[in-house]
Amino acid sequence: MKFVSARIITADLPRLVQFYEHVTGLAVTRYTEDFVELLTPTATLGIGTPRTLALSGGDAVAQPAANRSVFLEFRVADVDADYQRLAANLDAAAVVQAPTTMPWGNRSLLLRDPDGNLVNLFAPVTPEARRRYDE
Repeated sequence: MKFVSARIITADLPRLVQFYEHVTGLAVTRYTEDFVELLTPTATLGIGTPRTLALSGGDAVAQPAANRSVFLEFRVADVDADYQRLAANLDAAAVVQAPTTMPWGNRSLLLRDPDGNLVNLFAPVTPEARRRYDE
């Protein structure tokens, strides 16, 4: 099995697209007015409106802006450089934690997207952490 994507359901697609394009520096691929994907080398982040749930069949239900348990994590080359690049254009409430080296060896910048989802930009900085991600 290979994990390949995650999807966020949002009531404000343009606002969330703008946030993720700004944070990642990548452009989304727009498939419809209700669904886009942000393609990275290792996984895809889908962003859709509640209307996309009807296409899933069954009783698929998701409540936009209700997540309080999942982090979306993006490995970056330099957390501090990304923080400097993003700081001027992020709402102060978007920064949950400025760059910090975590006990498990990752340098981490924790953000909150406009829907309240936690977004972690991280880089492994200790030899053990680097080995964990480079194997």
